[in-house]
Amino acid sequence: MFVDNTLLDLAIRGLVLSLIGLAWVTLLIRVVGLRSLSKMTNFDFVMTVALGSVLAAAVTADKWTVFGQCLFAMTGLFVVQWLVARVRKDSDAFEHAIQNEPVFLMRDGEFCDDALKSTRVARSDVIAKLREANVLSLSEVRAVVLETTGDVSVLHGDRLDEKIVDNVRQD
Repeated sequence: MFVDNTLLDLAIRGLVLSLIGLAWVTLLIRVVGLRSLSKMTNFDFVMTVALGSVLAAAVTADKWTVFGQCLFAMTGLFVVQWLVARVRKDSDAFEHAIQNEPVFLMRDGEFCDDALKSTRVARSDVIAKLREANVLSLSEVRAVVLETTGDVSVLHGDRLDEKIVDNVRQD
């Protein structure tokens, strides 16, 4: 792509294509906004993984047409993500169709065994998250929620405002 020496070409290509690819992604993020890389929904997570895969393909491209296609694919991912976020914001029905619901794994210090079973989360995983959140006693736990992104939120303290968990599914 750049020079006749294969080893030198590989080094230059890796550096130049990486710089262009990262600059392109940075430009797209600046245009579309930081929301494009959030993990607010499962769709956002898929977008981020796909973007990483396309960027990896771009920086290893051996032809300009492949590199160009990757840049267009990245742009397409951002456009689709922007459109989905826009429609999701304006349509509850669309949001419900594409969005998973958060699920209680624990409530008021008690494990939600049906939810653990349906989500395939082990008690030991929940206990590890409790330790990460500096929970010292199960009685302190108001809720453990498996979020739509796959993250686990641990809510502990004296009381829990129900508005915080009003959309969380209880199995």
